[in-house]
Formats: sequence, structure tokens, C-alpha cells
Amino acid sequence: MIKNSLSVYSIKYGEITLPESMVFDGSSSIKPIPISFAFYLIETEDKKILVDAGCNAMPGFNMKKHYSPAFAIRTVGVTADEITDVIITHAHHDHIEAVSCFKNAVIHISEEEYINGEKYIPDNMMVSVFKDKYVIAPQITVIKWGGHSVGSAIVEIKDNDVTHILAGDECYVNANIENKICTGTSCNKEKSLDFIKKYSNKKYSVHTCHDILLKTERIIKNESNTCK
Repeated sequence: MIKNSLSVYSIKYGEITLPESMVFDGSSSIKPIPISFAFYLIETEDKKILVDAGCNAMPGFNMKKHYSPAFAIRTVGVTADEITDVIITHAHHDHIEAVSCFKNAVIHISEEEYINGEKYIPDNMMVSVFKDKYVIAPQITVIKWGGHSVGSAIVEIKDNDVTHILAGDECYVNANIENKICTGTSCNKEKSLDFIKKYSNKKYSVHTCHDILLKTERIIKNESNTCK
């Protein structure tokens, strides 16, 4: 059996503060909590896939340590023109606004999110719209979940005995999973709690977009090899 090479990077490009009540359901609306802005790069033998595109600006927020997403990916040796695919987990500004920077990519987005996300996507970019589940490459599946927003999605990556989950905003920070508390911004709280219930199992490794401890680094590396 041939196992494909696979590398995954977290790429951090900014920080802001939010009311704690947005990050943790039922928490203080006055207490501020710092969060990161990050997205993910998946490299396979023939694809360079972004999970979310980030944003070049965040109106209404004072973003610190901010880099444009197209610049931020250069820190891991990849240019914007090399990106072959962009998976949009959901069509909120901070996950999709910079998608136009990746002009050679095919955009993958759920039907429900495309309704709100279409305005961010230039007419000359290719778009692939999916309903519930989409296999974009060996070991990598996009799954519509619908907790954070009506068509929000996650990405599942099979890696030996561990399944990695790129969570989009189904949870904001690691503590959502660890403490089994959903965010305060769910459109479907039941589905958000179902996400936490399922993926808090130790056989999964959940990677968020907003934990303050996130940094730009490689989080998965598998080399091609042949197994009998």
C-alpha cells in the first residue's frame, strides 16, 4: 500500500481581543479575552490546500501582530500563486475576505455558505460547491457541520492512528474542547455541543483557528512510503 506524503501547517497572522461571552457560552460580556487569527496549509504530493483564506483587515477591531495571509504563507516557503485549493469553512469575513489573493486556486465551499460568501470571490475564480461531504485528496475530507453557521464545515485528516480535525469556528479555542463549553456565537447550539461531544474523544486531535497559543509551525508531517 502506498501512503501519500502529507504536511500540515498552522499559520498565524494576527491577534485581537473579544468579549469572553463570544468565546465561551454563558461567560462575561465585559471581560476581554485574547485570541489569534490563523488558518491552515495542507501540502500533499500534488496540492497546496489552504483551509480558510484569512482577512487583510478586520473592520471594527484593533488587530495586532497582523500580516496579510498572502505574506504569512511565505514564512513556510509557499507563495500565494502556488495555492491550488482553498477550503472555506464558513463565509465570515475573517475566514474568506483574502480569498482573492489566491488567484490560481479552486474555492471549495458548502452550498449554504456560498450564498453569503459569493461576494468575496472574484468572478474569474473557480468555485466547487458541495452539499454535505467532499473528499478533496486522499486522507482529507471536508464535512459540513452547521454549528457555528448554517453551512459551516470542518476538515478531517487521517494520520495513522490519529484523526486531525481542523475545526474552523465550530470551537474557537482549545478550552472549548477541554472544558466541553461551546462558543457564544453558535447558530445551532445543539450541533455545536455535538461537535464537542464527538471530537473531545482522545482519538481525535482538534486544531482551532483562534487559540492565543497558536503559532506558525508544522503540525503534521508524513513522508511517502510503501507498506506491505
